[in-house]
Amino acid sequence: MRAALKNDRELSSRFITSSAGISAYPGDHASRHSMDVMLSEWKIDISSHAACPLNEKEVSDAFLILTMTRHQKEYITSEYPEAKVKTYTLKEFARDRQVGNYYSQDYSSIPDITDPYGKPLHIYSRCAGEIKEAVDKLVDIIKKS
Repeated sequence: MRAALKNDRELSSRFITSSAGISAYPGDHASRHSMDVMLSEWKIDISSHAACPLNEKEVSDAFLILTMTRHQKEYITSEYPEAKVKTYTLKEFARDRQVGNYYSQDYSSIPDITDPYGKPLHIYSRCAGEIKEAVDKLVDIIKKS
């Protein structure tokens, strides 16, 4: 998301992105497969990424919280009930705010992004593709709003 917004001067001045995990160990780096896929396929260097756990301040300060899975969304809204109105899966948010027919029936019925953790490199590549497709549609929607 950060890379997508960086390419648009107006959007990058309106939005700030951050990343936090619900089971992240502070300071953990992205996996080797994540780094390899992001660099080779998208020219995005995430080697300096360090995990940080989600906390009450981030939830409170956030205008919007996007998760990769329904399970993550459910966890956040159960731990932080006040976040229910601003927490969505990435695919769900893009689908629910679509202009026109962005998603095929098949795609919109699956609101989770595949979790590649511990899987082969090609699964990481597929996951990166899912995220990019949803983020690109989200950026399109933001530009039109």
